Amino acid sequence: MIALSKYTVDVRRLDEFSALDLYAMLKMRVDVFVVEQTCPYPELDGNDPDCLHLRLIDGEDLLACARLWRPTTDHLPRIGRVAVSPNHRGKGLGDALMREAIIECEKAYPGEAIEISAQAHLQKFYASFGFERTSEEYLEDGIPHVDMIRPLR
Repeated sequence: MIALSKYTVDVRRLDEFSALDLYAMLKMRVDVFVVEQTCPYPELDGNDPDCLHLRLIDGEDLLACARLWRPTTDHLPRIGRVAVSPNHRGKGLGDALMREAIIECEKAYPGEAIEISAQAHLQKFYASFGFERTSEEYLEDGIPHVDMIRPLR
């Protein structure tokens, strides 16, 4: 774990989580993506075991999380499931989470660009981290999205 100001950055594989830490992360993702966004979709999609999971934590309190996909023959390394706890928004955690996710992707998969499937209304946010739009807008689980790539720097 690396200290980030008063927060701690934790990156691990799914099988390295305690049951309580795993529960907290999955609950936050469901609370944000399914309940808050009123979007019933398969949050538990079978991909978590193949990904790294990044969390911003403060003691036992989960502040934010993201899922980091390894590259495949069809995809570059990807950042997904980017979520900040509703109780901790407005504190710059979204920016911190994206900075750390990019750093961890670059460490784990050097020499690779990074892709995301971004909710369309967040394009400006992701562009501030160097992501460029690479697709037309499309619906994913009823929410407008665009594909974006952060080229190698």
